[in-house]
Formats: sequence, C-alpha cells, structure tokens
Amino acid sequence: MTRLRCDQTSAWPALQALYAASGKNFDLKAAFAADPDRFATFSQGAPHVFADLSKNLVDAGSQTLLFELARECRLEQHRDAMFSGESVNGTEKRAVMHFLLRNPPVAQDDDESSAIKKIATELTQVHATLDAMLAYAEQVRADTAITDIVNIGIGGSDLGPQMAVLALGEFATTGKRIHFVSNVDGDELATVLKGLKPQSTLFLIASKTFTTTETMTNAHSARRWFEAQGGRDVGRHFAALTTNVAAANEFGISTTFGFWDWVGGRYSLWSAIGLPLAIAIGAAGFRQLLAGAHAMDEHFRTAPLERNLPVRLGLLDVWYRNFHGFASRSIAPYSSALRRLPAYLQQLEMESNGKRVDADGKALPFETSPVLWGEPGTNGQHAYFQMLHQGTSVVPVEFVAVKTAAHAPHDLPGHHTKLLANALAQAQALMQGKEDGGGHKHFPGNRPSTFLLLERLTPASLGALIALQEHRVFVSGAIWGINSFDQWGVELGKVLAKDIEPRLRSGDLSGLDGSTAGLLRKIAG
Repeated sequence: MTRLRCDQTSAWPALQALYAASGKNFDLKAAFAADPDRFATFSQGAPHVFADLSKNLVDAGSQTLLFELARECRLEQHRDAMFSGESVNGTEKRAVMHFLLRNPPVAQDDDESSAIKKIATELTQVHATLDAMLAYAEQVRADTAITDIVNIGIGGSDLGPQMAVLALGEFATTGKRIHFVSNVDGDELATVLKGLKPQSTLFLIASKTFTTTETMTNAHSARRWFEAQGGRDVGRHFAALTTNVAAANEFGISTTFGFWDWVGGRYSLWSAIGLPLAIAIGAAGFRQLLAGAHAMDEHFRTAPLERNLPVRLGLLDVWYRNFHGFASRSIAPYSSALRRLPAYLQQLEMESNGKRVDADGKALPFETSPVLWGEPGTNGQHAYFQMLHQGTSVVPVEFVAVKTAAHAPHDLPGHHTKLLANALAQAQALMQGKEDGGGHKHFPGNRPSTFLLLERLTPASLGALIALQEHRVFVSGAIWGINSFDQWGVELGKVLAKDIEPRLRSGDLSGLDGSTAGLLRKIAG
C-alpha cells in the first residue's frame, strides 16, 4: 500500500504555520476561560477507559489539521491493511496480527468484519493454542504440589507478563508465587532460586526461537540448579513458550506452547507468553483480558477519527514531538499495581518507533519516538515532579488513575481518596502553576497532561488500556511513515557481545577500538 509520509502532505506546513502563529504560545488557562465546554470537547470515553485530553496544548484548529494529516497519510487504509493481515512489516515481510490473539472465534454466520474472515485459518490455530495453554494453566493452578512458578524470558517475554501479573494481583490465586527472571546477571536468578525447592517449582522458558542468549543462559543455570538440588523430572517442572519444539525437547522439555511470526515480542502478552498471567488469574480472567483488548481493537478499527481515542492520542504525540519539540513523555500511574506500566510502555513505544529512517529506508528529516519514563505517581511527586513543575524542559505527563480502589474502604480507610486527590492536584498544578514574581516559589504552569481513568483495575480494563497504547503507537508510526514492527537496533550490540565474550577469557585485544580494548584490559587485569 502506498503511504504518504507526514512531511510530504499539505497539512504538515499548515501545522507548522499554525504552531508558529499561535501554537507555541498556547495558554491553557485562557483556553478554559474562553470555552466553558472545553472539558467535554477534549475528553471522551472508549472501552473501559475515559480520557481527559483537555489539559493539552490543542484547540479545534490544531486538532482539525491533525485529522487532515492523518487522512493524507492514509492512516485509515494502513490500519485496515493491518487488520486484514497484509504484510505491513515491510523489512521482515510479515503480517502484524497480535490483534488476532484476542479476537473471539468467528462462525460463518457471525456479523464479523470481512478482514477477520480472510484470516480465519490463523484464528482457528490461535484458539486451539489458547485453549491448550489455558487448560495447562488450570492444571498448574490445581496442582497443590507446585507453589512457585519462575518465568525466564526477556524483553516482551518478561515485561508484559510481569507488568500484568503485578497489575492484577487482586485477582490472583492463592498458594502460587510467580517470579520473573530476565537479567543475565546471575544475581537475579540466584536471588529467586534461594528460597525455592525443586519439587515445588515450575520453570517457564519463554523464548520464541529458544536461542535468546540471556534467556537460555538463565534456563541452563536453572536446570543445573534443579538437578543439583535433587530434581528428577525436567519434563514435569519445565515448560517452554517457543516455536522451536525440537530445541525444547533436546533441553528435556515436553510441554510447549508456540506462537507465530506475526506476533512481535512486545505484542506477545496475549499469546502463550501470557501463561504466567493465566496461571495467576485463571482461564476466565485471561479471557476477560483478551475481551477488553478486543473491545479496544474494535473501537480503533471502527470509530471515526474524531472520536477514536488511539488516533487522538497518537496525533497528539506527533503534535508534541514534531511541532512543540517535546523530547519525552512521563507516565505516572496512580496505582501501585501498575508500577511496571512505565517500563512496559518504554519498550512498546521506543522499540516500535525509535527509528531514523522511513519504511523505504530513507533518512527522516524530523524526530520520531519520544523518551518514555516514569514511576508510580505519589513516589514520583517526591522525586522528579520537581523538574516537571519548575524545570527548564516541558515534559507532557500521562496520568493513569483508577476510580474504585482494589481493596475495600473499611480495610484501608482514606488511602484511595488521598491517592486520587494527589493525581488530580498534580494535573491541576501542572496546568495552573503559581505566581510568585518569578522567584523560587514560582510555578510557570501551562504544562500539558493527559488523564486516563479506569473505573476499576480488572483483567478487561487492563486489556483495553494496553491495546489503547499499542494502537496509539501504531498511529504515530503511521504518520511518521516508519515501520513500527521491526527492531534491528536490538541486534548490533548482541552480535558484538558474541565477539567480546571469548576475548574476556583470552585477553585478545586485536582489532578493537582504544576504549573497548582499554576497558577489556582493565577488567581482565
């Protein structure tokens, strides 16, 4: 499909002119004073998520031009191409169909999109694997002899399931402790293993190819520990989430669950990679997660651009990155359960859109992915919020809050009210600021933020929230004309590490640059 890159459209220079004329001096307090309906205009509901966009530096004029930009870039056609199973990952010549992992089965007489019916064979395979994986999860949940599950993976095979298991702790079964090991630093694995017994531990090895260096290093160390501690049945105590069944069998694993080359690692939570979450919250809970994500998929696929929340967020990201020049975005979840959400979103956005060339390999004359960073909200208030309020750089903040507490009010009275009050107050303070004659207690204000509100943190609402972020990244990548689904930048350092590792043992410095040679000599000496 032919796509028009954003800087090749007529809307692009129009947005540049608008920014120069009024956008760079946009005043939020004045905008609210001039428009009593601003909150209604710049907020909207989507499946399981309410979004307040009114404290962002946009007005009707900039938003209209951003929608024109999206249409000129053929965003809708690119979105439809993804949902129809076309190879939108051009460099790897692959379809991108993680949405299919949360699509319900389609019967012949279902009123389902023709795009989904075209890929019905893949959907049948998806549900066969899902059913088998969830049946195994229920088997593990019912096995009282297994008390600890250790997930060994890295990247999307760690960040997604770890974030979701923590987020949905309220729904987790008792009697099972789930641990995550990703770092090749042996201290991480050793710390986890220290309190475990082989006869009550299940290891999940999550590696699509079963060759990922960090994962397989940890996996082999885990097996050595298991056998050294008297473990006898690798087949019972190890399972693999991989497509390389032969390698898993050679390792001693007989229970495997695979997925497909159209599932990128950072989009794989919905696949067999989600097994630790399925063990934690059960098959019914996992299906609710998928249903919440599917509801957001349908919103993204069918809602008009003007009321399409992933589209509005993605266009806002473009407006801030390319016109306001904001280099980063802070994620502030006002929920301890969502404490790993910033790390998860870092990979999702920066691995997807951290690109310097377009889909045709041509160098881009504009910026792409912002840097994402953050911590749970009230912790951040006593750390980096100083910079957000009074620093020299403007950083848009994305607040994520939950209306109803996970714990009953009589258990922890007052906590959730204070938490919500802090979230609302920080967003208000960033916008309003405080006059103090420009001195130490002066807050400039006019600092933008988005507020995402969940009614309650449930499997369905978490699924919708994650899918919202996935599609938002797709939107900005489509506008920039890049391939959001490859990650070649991950590879170079891994290749060089394979050259350096034997040099650490041999001391061979030949052909190395001066710095690397000097450091290697220092480490080996």
